[in-house]
Amino acid sequence: MEEQFILRVPPNVAERIERLLNENNPSSSEDKSLDLSFNEDGRSGTFAIEDEHFPASLLDLPCVVESYKTYDDNSLIKSADIGQMIMVRESGDAAPDEIEYRHGLTPPMRDARKRRFRREPDLNPELVSRVEKDLLKIMAGGTADSFDILLSCLFQKAYY
Repeated sequence: MEEQFILRVPPNVAERIERLLNENNPSSSEDKSLDLSFNEDGRSGTFAIEDEHFPASLLDLPCVVESYKTYDDNSLIKSADIGQMIMVRESGDAAPDEIEYRHGLTPPMRDARKRRFRREPDLNPELVSRVEKDLLKIMAGGTADSFDILLSCLFQKAYY
């Protein structure tokens, strides 16, 4: 498996990258280069193309995206699971507040976490720790100390 990420850039930067990649003799000029560097936090940094710098952020995607490649235009081979995206912004644009990009890569995935995934249940941490202790005692061959029917019903409702 390879390590891959998605690079999302503004349209004018995408045109410049495409021109750079399609250039016949890329080694002819040293000043035409791409560079990506991150700060110490590992989530923010700068993307440089030629002599212009743009702010960049590393964001987590709401779900894993599979990447495939082909060698014979007939069969596909899975090459990676992509879970992060580097978003390059214009100089005046604000940095994202969260580390997760909530909209995914395509329009149908807009607000995917909220619309498509089950919400985590609101559980009382005290109740969870008591049930966990009781389960450990039962698995060790003992009996539960504080088995209450009301609590077990509440615990079951939280998962269903």
